[in-house]
Amino acid sequence: MEETKNILVIGAGRSSSSLIKYLLDHAEEENWEITVADVSLEAVRQKTQDHPHSRPIVFDIHNEQQRAEEISYADIVISMLPAHMHMDVANDCLKYKKHLATASYVSKGMAALDLAAKEAGIILLNETGLDPGIDHASAMKIIDDIHESGGELTSFKSFCGGLVSPECNDNPWGYKFTWNPRNVILAGHGTAQYIDKGQYKYIPYNRLFTQSEIIEVEGHGKFDAYANRDSLSYRPIYKIEHIPTMVRGTLRMPGYCKAWHVFVKLGLTDDSYKIEASDTLTYPELLDAFLPDGDGTAKEKLVRFMGAEMDGDSLAKIEWLGLFEDTKIGVANASPAEILQHLLEDKWKLQEHDKDMIVMQHQFKYRNAAREARTILSSLVVIGEDPVYTAMAKTVGLPLAIMTRMILQGKIMARGVTIPTTKEIYVPLLEELEKFGVKFQEKEF
Repeated sequence: MEETKNILVIGAGRSSSSLIKYLLDHAEEENWEITVADVSLEAVRQKTQDHPHSRPIVFDIHNEQQRAEEISYADIVISMLPAHMHMDVANDCLKYKKHLATASYVSKGMAALDLAAKEAGIILLNETGLDPGIDHASAMKIIDDIHESGGELTSFKSFCGGLVSPECNDNPWGYKFTWNPRNVILAGHGTAQYIDKGQYKYIPYNRLFTQSEIIEVEGHGKFDAYANRDSLSYRPIYKIEHIPTMVRGTLRMPGYCKAWHVFVKLGLTDDSYKIEASDTLTYPELLDAFLPDGDGTAKEKLVRFMGAEMDGDSLAKIEWLGLFEDTKIGVANASPAEILQHLLEDKWKLQEHDKDMIVMQHQFKYRNAAREARTILSSLVVIGEDPVYTAMAKTVGLPLAIMTRMILQGKIMARGVTIPTTKEIYVPLLEELEKFGVKFQEKEF
């Protein structure tokens, strides 16, 4: 019998359920032992359910001795930690020559480990979730096909969003939390960069949600799309350095962006300072603190402050959240962003019977070998099962789980800092994802 392989999963949060289930489902046949580590033992036990091949542990990422012991014991580490915590794990993986897989963007610190990881004979696999992850794999499949058939890509746009399934969409925002709420509140901070018809474009954060576009996914309607941080850096990675148009963006339900802009303009997404005695304020008092002096209620002042940028739909969304109700905030020593998160975590919570929905669309324009202009729309829609096995958990976790299995089976030979843009990775990844209903619909015209 093959020797037992040990997998260490660090983090048992919202996005880990499908990942852990896949690993446990294959543990017997693959002879795996799976350690699931989290600050909350309850969260781990909910995911592992006393499975005979699981080892649930309480884990402190800042405990260097425990971290070293667990990583040195593993054959591969899957880090589901927040992105800024990956580096300690990566450095230990390098020290003990253990493979690592994450769903997070490659940071500068991670990228700097490439040569050392190659010398150590390990893979540091990153950006292998949904977005980034499935977006890379599915886009590269079509880009490579276009290039190999003698075509030339002239425009590439890619959009993705985690939303609510239509039958569970019972709030005017059309949104509920299926992943880290803090990341939603702080989404878009910084300047979006992309290229459009050969011209570099930059959208600062204070205007980001005013410059959304509408995209349509056949059978699922229209969505707001706003530009993601840096679309430009992926041109060399996708082998489309000279493409005239490239945009990567996020999807929300129609009207979301215009209403969210109200919070941005007010300053309620700022996380850089704390509000004095925040727990004693009511929500109208909070709004008053951010609005110019004048007569009237907080609602009237807000409407006056926003001017033409406020429409009835946006006002209804904000009113639905309870910001004009005389309710105490109840969160001490909080930043504006933390106060907004506290409010939204209550209002945008997935209920017991709710299902979420992932929507992704790639738009390719190219000239084929005969120099004819062609368009390909490649669309993915995934509906979650329930508030635990969400579409978000499925599409973030399954790519990591599938790649972990292939790495341990010796089918992935890439080493160093890697993302899923090569055929060695994206072909088997997309094939297995299809078995789980993660399948793109392509339309060419």
